[in-house]
Amino acid sequence: MNQAGTGKEPGVTLPAPDQQGPRNRLCRAAGAVAPSGGSAAHEVASVGAIFQWPIRVYWEDTDAGGIVFYANYLKFFERSRTEWLRSLGIAQQRLKDETGGLFVVTQTSIRYLRPARLDDELIVTASLIETGRASLIIKQQALLKTEQTTQTPNPGQADRLLCEGSIRIGWVDAANLKPTRMPASLYARFPS
Repeated sequence: MNQAGTGKEPGVTLPAPDQQGPRNRLCRAAGAVAPSGGSAAHEVASVGAIFQWPIRVYWEDTDAGGIVFYANYLKFFERSRTEWLRSLGIAQQRLKDETGGLFVVTQTSIRYLRPARLDDELIVTASLIETGRASLIIKQQALLKTEQTTQTPNPGQADRLLCEGSIRIGWVDAANLKPTRMPASLYARFPS
């Protein structure tokens, strides 16, 4: 994994210096941009690393006003989190079959800033901000993709930010859905 991250490596996005303050707790980035429709294994588990997943807005995502229905951002976040886990080599069905446990969303906090519309291309991020023995807290953002995005590391992120939030996922026993500690082998994949 490239931790130095100059921002010139494929898939590496570094926050602008003015966006590294307390409001944006992402201090470093070493994520991977996976192509739409597939995912390749990348090491992106470091705290603060930003994983990115591209999503296009379809008719089914919009409301009568022609903008993305607010609840659909949660779907976009779910897809990005799932692909982030997949990029770490964690396939959720296999994990359930092998360990008898699974991740469930236990808490969300979402802030909506501006709307996305039909055919917009979005970048949806996932960044681990806290690891516990039975849960993870992941910061997520939905950003409007622009042509500038591919040429510079972080142009005008505040202007592109559509929605942001934090999601807590808890580890539960799949049979009874009661919280339990993550298996040591799984816990070791996430930094403390």
